[in-house]
Amino acid sequence: MSEFASVPCTVCGCVCDDLRVSTAGDRIVSAANACGLATPWFLGQNSSRPPAAEIDGVPTEPDAAYARAAAILQRARNPLIYGLGRCSTAGLRAAAALADRLGATIDTTDHAPSIVAMQQVGESTCTLGEVKQRADLVIFWGCDPLRTHPRLVERYCPPRPGRTFVVVDEAETETTKAVDEFVRVTPGRHWEALWELRVLATSKSSAASGGGSNGMAAIRNLFGRMKSCKFGIVFYGPRLAAGPNAHRVVEALFQLVADLNRQSRFYARWMGPLGDVAGAGDLLTWQFGYPFGINLAAGFPRYNPGEFTGPDVLARNEVDACLLAGSESVREFPDIARDRLRTIPMILLDPADADPVVPAAVKFTTATFGIHCPGTAHRMDNVTMPLPTLLSTSYPDDGEVLNELLKRIA
Repeated sequence: MSEFASVPCTVCGCVCDDLRVSTAGDRIVSAANACGLATPWFLGQNSSRPPAAEIDGVPTEPDAAYARAAAILQRARNPLIYGLGRCSTAGLRAAAALADRLGATIDTTDHAPSIVAMQQVGESTCTLGEVKQRADLVIFWGCDPLRTHPRLVERYCPPRPGRTFVVVDEAETETTKAVDEFVRVTPGRHWEALWELRVLATSKSSAASGGGSNGMAAIRNLFGRMKSCKFGIVFYGPRLAAGPNAHRVVEALFQLVADLNRQSRFYARWMGPLGDVAGAGDLLTWQFGYPFGINLAAGFPRYNPGEFTGPDVLARNEVDACLLAGSESVREFPDIARDRLRTIPMILLDPADADPVVPAAVKFTTATFGIHCPGTAHRMDNVTMPLPTLLSTSYPDDGEVLNELLKRIA
């Protein structure tokens, strides 16, 4: 049996790095400190052993799969490379190089409304370490971290004297039962609530302490907490940033944070899902100058959210082949984009424990970074976390697969 200390977990954006993992043979037998989401993921590693390569669902030799995949990409006039949320840094670099060689569209599962809002109005950021040490007001807006990020509170903002927790949401959740105050927002009216807070933050009159309806009274009470705190943080999630104008709602949040920073320290953080979704955006920004929705058909990067984002180009029937790195992202596609994906040749890179939603013309089973191979992951606050190797595997990592495709296309 082997023991590993300080192991990071990439199941959610917290990337908790205090796990103690024990292995026996080719299996993980225990994962101390892991949450309810991470424990089955760790213990399930190597429990499924699909073929290393498949063509049209039939197991085949990797060389034949590489040849078929390369032929698909070479014939494509407008290929799409999408996903990347579970790729290693080496895999991300190879995906970027492949997109550049093909003149493809490349997109990630990063939260587009947050990125667009940040590009429009800027963003005040901090690390989770700063939150742990300094925050006296923690607000969860439109998210349920006790269910989606179970150890966020325990690891990065544990309860202590003088620290207040508030949930702003449309309905009661598991998290609302464990905080100091719950502010209910009418579904779809988060923008209005944020602008009410902005009005209070910029008002010089005494009206900010007035009465009003129950809803407005709750907003004013929340503003009182925001105004009087020394260090505040808003963790926001999918119910705040949903719908066609989600970026405007996030803009309003970032503008509110800027208003509050005139008199105290205040920040906002997106509750990112997978461990390295943030890393994908960081790498594409480094390579191309833009974090997502990039088209390289003109020989240089062009960026336009809505025009070059994966689900949109699929829905408009503009893609004739797709390389999908991580099938979990397809579950979030609109039906029209998912249906289109079924009609074009798809090359899929997935770890052994994945459950693909759409059949692939060519499928490669890849090693899981942080389990079978080393790598790095970017936490939700963009702090880079090194990942170890816990188990051996015969599967190649995503970087090896993508670099082999790049070599064959060259």
